[in-house]
Amino acid sequence: MRKTKLPDRQDPWDVLFAAAATFRLSRLLSKGSVTSPIRAPFTRYKSATGPAEVSERPRGGKIRSGEFVTCPFCLSVWLTTTITGAHLLWPNAPRAVTSSLTPLAVADAMQLGYDCLVQKNSE
Repeated sequence: MRKTKLPDRQDPWDVLFAAAATFRLSRLLSKGSVTSPIRAPFTRYKSATGPAEVSERPRGGKIRSGEFVTCPFCLSVWLTTTITGAHLLWPNAPRAVTSSLTPLAVADAMQLGYDCLVQKNSE
């Protein structure tokens, strides 16, 4: 088995892409209406909150607590750990994932910014 040396530091672009990808993926997994069927065993629907996002509350109980799948901040910790660990083991695979999610995060920010401008101009 070949030993590889860990990098002294991460490339700043990798950090930026991982941050944007973690943000987008944590919002998608914890709040996205499209992923609500995955969260359904652990949560109860409350209401629609934003563009393609829903508010849910954890079901409760020891096994079905649901906190983990409804909190984008909690989920971000685990996603960051996973992306960083994967990047150290297989540098190219996480780059493919983060570089595909980063444009989605930027596009979402642009869509929300556009909506804010339209609403402000219509007042």
